[in-house]
Amino acid sequence: MKEYGYVRVAALSPQIRVADPDYNKASIVEAIRQAAGAKASVIVLPELCVTGYTCGDLFLQDTLLKGAEEALLSIAAETAQLQALCLVGLPVRARSGSLYNCAAILNRGKVLHLIPKTHVPNYSEFYELRHFAPGKAGMEETALLGGEPVPVRPDVLFRCQEWPELTVAAEICEDLWVASPPSNGYALAGAAVLCNLSASDETIGKAQYRRSLVCGQSAKTLSAYVYADAGEGESTTDLIFSGHCMAAENGVLLAERPPFTQGMALADVDLQHLWQERRRMNTFERWENVLEEIEFSIGFAPCTLQRSIEKTPFVPANEETRSSRCELIFTMQAAGLKKRLAHANARHAVVGLSGGLDSTLALLVMTRAYDALSWPRKDIIAVTMPCFGTTGRTYQNACQLARELGVTLKEVNICEAVTRHLKDIGHDFSHDVAFENAQARERTQVLMDVANQYGGLVVGTGDLSELALGWATYNGDHMSMYGVNASVPKTLIRYLVDTYAKTAEGERLRAVLLDILDTPVSPELLPPENGEIVQKTEELVGPYELHDFFLYHMLRFAEEPRKILFLAEHAFQGIYSHEVILHWLKNFYRRFFAQQFKRSCLPDGPKVGSVTLSPRGDWRMPSDASAAVWLKELEGME
Repeated sequence: MKEYGYVRVAALSPQIRVADPDYNKASIVEAIRQAAGAKASVIVLPELCVTGYTCGDLFLQDTLLKGAEEALLSIAAETAQLQALCLVGLPVRARSGSLYNCAAILNRGKVLHLIPKTHVPNYSEFYELRHFAPGKAGMEETALLGGEPVPVRPDVLFRCQEWPELTVAAEICEDLWVASPPSNGYALAGAAVLCNLSASDETIGKAQYRRSLVCGQSAKTLSAYVYADAGEGESTTDLIFSGHCMAAENGVLLAERPPFTQGMALADVDLQHLWQERRRMNTFERWENVLEEIEFSIGFAPCTLQRSIEKTPFVPANEETRSSRCELIFTMQAAGLKKRLAHANARHAVVGLSGGLDSTLALLVMTRAYDALSWPRKDIIAVTMPCFGTTGRTYQNACQLARELGVTLKEVNICEAVTRHLKDIGHDFSHDVAFENAQARERTQVLMDVANQYGGLVVGTGDLSELALGWATYNGDHMSMYGVNASVPKTLIRYLVDTYAKTAEGERLRAVLLDILDTPVSPELLPPENGEIVQKTEELVGPYELHDFFLYHMLRFAEEPRKILFLAEHAFQGIYSHEVILHWLKNFYRRFFAQQFKRSCLPDGPKVGSVTLSPRGDWRMPSDASAAVWLKELEGME
């Protein structure tokens, strides 16, 4: 997985006994071996787990402290052959006489460093200042472990020799809960994996807040945040510990061991995503203070990606989340159109209604905008323009939809006009590109002229997926006066219309929407056979679910072609073969690069998601750019 940018991390909470380092040593070693057996490369255990967090004044006993130090050396020795960086919590006596609550960083049998807790709480149920000194930036402390001095200080970055992008830093429990956690600076100094060794007791509502802290910090620092919490075995004299362990990446919770459960939080973190996001966001500025770097070494055994890869990254898998997302998108589209209509003082809006998904969504958005403006829906003019490829099904659905929504329906049959035009240019009526595009351009001319008749605006229907593939006729359906669907991908449009259908008032409106959803996607520019659509878009350019997947990973995370292929095979396992995915991925790159000239002059349209192709916003690309280097990477992968 390393070749695709993934590192596996683990957070565990072993069962311990309070003040029993020997017992805890065996439990910790077993936990580390369990995580290493699961191919974890970074393994995080809880705060003070070698002794237990709840030892109280026993922390002032040299017998316990000596036992903890001996146990740590045994843990390091017994895990020396494991290919991992391990973080273990224990109390440490510094040579100055101060006692610190530390994270010990273990690798290949050695204790590389001791990170002291910076923010030591002494409020409510916490009284750590009774025993521990806080760590401070610039401190020069050491501890003797097995007769060897080991540095004790914060502000240290650990970098992997074999993979320099794997950079790790650690903080302890309360450090995350303060206004400015140390991990802020660690991330700005280059740490991509932030680890927290914690002993956070459980109270009502705390797990949810803890989860939001971990996810929020990973988002704010553009990092992976691995959190291991103390659990079973801690004293229950006054507090309860739940062993709540988590791993988050850039705001997303990847893995969780929920409170009072068993197991570990094991996650595959995408370091490539994190570093790409840091490059992309110019406000993520490198910290002025340069941290000391300590190298560690691990091997990366081959393993299968365990991370879930969504087939439809634009569409939330959870139905409740999906419904609320669709409602928000409807609102955003309508708000954009509402502002444009009001600003242009255009009381009429014109749309070409084909009986397909895109124009259906555009019309639904238009009705919502008009309702918000308290304008009559009859001022919306839906124009149906049958021609050579129009089927009875789509024609009837277009007419029925317009009637059910209460808009003005205008029919303009363009067969005669297109026929005359083709004769004028000496066309032989073969079913070539000119034959198809003549219809699309005639429809656009009709719409523009109707809009001029009424002093209105033409609302575009083209979607994000079509823009990516260039599946539009230049200066035909490519053009409008405001494109409400411009940043909505095809896979999401289906759910938007479906969501509207589920809440539609009236059975007839619901029925026509459902039939539109069931109609094959087609531009209907070629004559039907036996009344059925013969020109099916996905048979020509490929499945939209694949192209939307490619588009998302290419634009959102700047993934390399070979990684997109790897992720697509993982996501669509059992649905599409390697050969099919590779074929359409190459086709995607060819079309995406060749069709940029259409995107360079797009009409205005609202941005609703993180991926858009507006030349004025998220995507700046020369129309003459070559796809050669992207396609070259896919050579020989058959």
